[in-house]
Amino acid sequence: MVERESAADIEADAARWVVRVDRHGQDPGVRAALDAWLIGDRRRVGAYARAEAAWTHMDRASVLAVQDAPATAATPVVRRRGVIAGLGALAAGLVAAVAAPRLLARRYDTVLGEIRRVPMADGSVAAINTDSELEVSMQPRLRAVKLERGEAWFAVAKDPSRPFVVESGPVRVRAVGTAFSVRKREGGSDVLVTEGVVEVWTEDGRTPPRRVAAGERVFADNDVGMISPPKADTDLTRQLAWRDGQIVLDGQTLAEAAAEFNRYNDRKIQVADARLADERFVGWFLTNDPEGFAEAAAQTFNGKVSQSGDAIVLRGG
Repeated sequence: MVERESAADIEADAARWVVRVDRHGQDPGVRAALDAWLIGDRRRVGAYARAEAAWTHMDRASVLAVQDAPATAATPVVRRRGVIAGLGALAAGLVAAVAAPRLLARRYDTVLGEIRRVPMADGSVAAINTDSELEVSMQPRLRAVKLERGEAWFAVAKDPSRPFVVESGPVRVRAVGTAFSVRKREGGSDVLVTEGVVEVWTEDGRTPPRRVAAGERVFADNDVGMISPPKADTDLTRQLAWRDGQIVLDGQTLAEAAAEFNRYNDRKIQVADARLADERFVGWFLTNDPEGFAEAAAQTFNGKVSQSGDAIVLRGG
């Protein structure tokens, strides 16, 4: 028969967890381990809430004393209980938050063709591109965003005490107060900075974090953990035109342009002529106007447009 943990042991372990999360809370492995610990015994939920309340609102030394002591030492636990004796109501309010951090997280998604602007609790703003999904978790010392799929641009409110970290697969992007976009691709993530500076790294730690400044972009590879050197990008306005529901073409091939329109629409553009696919085009269009683009391209290059089910077919003349 497994011996049930004593209340003193749970209180001591909770204090250790609070300090660990404070120091390494941006590590998904630490958050997952905390979740596993919390669900192992329902008494741990309240213990963690009380420890976090003490850590946030009282002298950290009171909690650190418990972290450094053996789990069986009763004296530091009693002393810490004295420190948090008046925090019962606050701890009760925190129970739901620490019981399952993912339950408090806000999830946002967009359907095909939808572009959504989302204000966050800390004053930051996210613009979420078509067919995207993300999860936002505002924690005491970390603002964590998990980009499940797609693309988003973030205007981050300044808060040096709470870094803003975006997780995109194994790629991490950290900022304090800046503006940047992250696009999750099959093999990695594109990071484009429009204001301030961010740090980009991968969770395997094989590549040192790279600093990326305003006007620069990098690509972080999922498999090899490599991050390309930051490159100046003078085309930021075009690449982020989606925030206003626009696609701006400035010398892209018709094949590339068709792929971009297909991100936003059920009706897909097919460029059926290989020669035509390599032609380059300049123009401004709404994301939801693939027909307008196809007609303009056909007029420019003496082609023709036909409909085939849900496809818009562009051929040479």
